[in-house]
Amino acid sequence: MRLLMCLPLYYGIEYEINPWMSRSRQCQPELAKEQWRGLYRLVQDQLDVEVVLVEPRQGLPDMVFTANAGLVWQNNFIASNFRYEVRQGEKPHFENWFQVRGYEIRRIPEESIFEGEGDLLMCGDLFFAGYHIRTDILSHQKTAEIVQREILSLELTNEWFYHLDTCFCPLGNDRALFYPGAFDSYALKVLEDRIPTLIPVQEGEAKRFACNAIVVGNNVVMNDGCPAVRSRLEELGYSVFETPLSEFIKAGGSAKCLVLKIPDKEGPRA
Repeated sequence: MRLLMCLPLYYGIEYEINPWMSRSRQCQPELAKEQWRGLYRLVQDQLDVEVVLVEPRQGLPDMVFTANAGLVWQNNFIASNFRYEVRQGEKPHFENWFQVRGYEIRRIPEESIFEGEGDLLMCGDLFFAGYHIRTDILSHQKTAEIVQREILSLELTNEWFYHLDTCFCPLGNDRALFYPGAFDSYALKVLEDRIPTLIPVQEGEAKRFACNAIVVGNNVVMNDGCPAVRSRLEELGYSVFETPLSEFIKAGGSAKCLVLKIPDKEGPRA
């Protein structure tokens, strides 16, 4: 597995499209770059995961959140259809990055909203997809046709947890972190029926983006300040790496939002 990241050269709070964002509460650009570099070094140097970069573009401050660019599946890049116009300009840059590297660009019909790996995650061999706030449920069917897999739809009901990757973190074939307060009752039942070990996260640590973590084998990388989740993961045998990402939380993102998984072209997603 490789991870795609984007330097926060033009990152800032230039608009408000989720409850975390406020133009009156700006990020500190130099601190954001320092925090991003800390995450980059941790993943590449300590966990030995290859990180590749897409060039940032002026006027597209949220390009740094590469998880929202789309979904990489074998030889395909399924490009996002962003809900908000302010992010739609990112799409051709990500499509071009993958196209020049030999990926087939697949597109969801324009009338369907789809925000990539932010709302579509795998736990073992199962696809789970969030909808209602930023992705619509119609896109799940279109994506399922491309990946030729069943996609289990989960309705998100809390605007603070607007993407699935803010409230759900697969840890392997049969385990996941989740914040129960982000889902409707049917979605909770789907998770309970399909994932043997669900680890609930309390609201305080969910709002520190404990579920928005990068998982590499038995290693978990997350924002700092989540002691209860860290303790539980360590009890289960995981190595937890905390790194401060406060400047990105101001825009509603953390560790997982800052990376897009790129699995081997010929194999299944990691």
